[in-house]
Amino acid sequence: MATDLTRKRVTTTEAPWVRRTLIAIALVFLLLFLLLPLAAVFTEALRKGLGAYLEALKEPDAWSAIRLTLITAAISVPLNLVFGVAAAWAIAKYEFRGKAFLTTLVDLPFSVSPVVAGLIYVLVFGAQGWFGPWLAAHDIKIVFAVPGIVLATIFVTFPFIARELIPLMQAQGNDEEQAAIVLGASGWQTFWYVTLPNIKWGVIYGVILCNARAMGEFGAVSVVSGHIRGQTNTMPLHVEILYNEYQSVAAFAVASLLALLAVVTLVVKSLAEWKQERDMKAASEMPPERPSPQPSPRSGEGATPQAL
Repeated sequence: MATDLTRKRVTTTEAPWVRRTLIAIALVFLLLFLLLPLAAVFTEALRKGLGAYLEALKEPDAWSAIRLTLITAAISVPLNLVFGVAAAWAIAKYEFRGKAFLTTLVDLPFSVSPVVAGLIYVLVFGAQGWFGPWLAAHDIKIVFAVPGIVLATIFVTFPFIARELIPLMQAQGNDEEQAAIVLGASGWQTFWYVTLPNIKWGVIYGVILCNARAMGEFGAVSVVSGHIRGQTNTMPLHVEILYNEYQSVAAFAVASLLALLAVVTLVVKSLAEWKQERDMKAASEMPPERPSPQPSPRSGEGATPQAL
């Protein structure tokens, strides 16, 4: 029996040279497509020294781009968090007419080009769009202004949190929620004390990815922003303008901030995954709870009919 198991393990395990080859290929790809580009960005940004690097970041248009990027992310990420949790809750916990259509809508930004999404907002809210004359009559600016940038960013980023939570909540089922409701918990108490602790790591992953995409979005924002320097340029758009004007040091200085954002995102995500694995390992190693011993009935007091 032991010999058969050993032979089966040998036949289903790759040879050492196969494992080494796969590891080497993965490391080469990481070096060529991740580490070298990051090193090139920071090297070019610091090519003329730290002083030129800081001057490029202190420039008013750069500060305006950084501030607009942070504002856009600060608005779009919380809204997508609310939508993602609500959509995942509805899709994973309930059966209703139109559920498949709602799931398709959640995946829509993955299949539509960001440039097309930006053009859609121009068609709807632009000066010659469906609501353009009404917006102009009421002095409301959507396209070529901050609201259009926020709307475009929300569109391209709203699937991230929902898509992170839907499979997680489907795998967990709704037994714990039903038990909480049977015990008298309200809907909000059930969500806050039962559902949210079970999905907190999925929420963290989704928020991290959504925030990274919101700050780095280029296509849709480029269409609706109008490229107004110092007003509607986010960091990616500002990098493009500087690079087209042959200000390579300033362009790479701003790009280095986006690169730092990507690195921080990976570090935070790795820490969250490590914390989740540690919590799961600690939970699996805990001894099962043993029922508390029942007091033995004294003679003639609290004894069962069989004991009597």
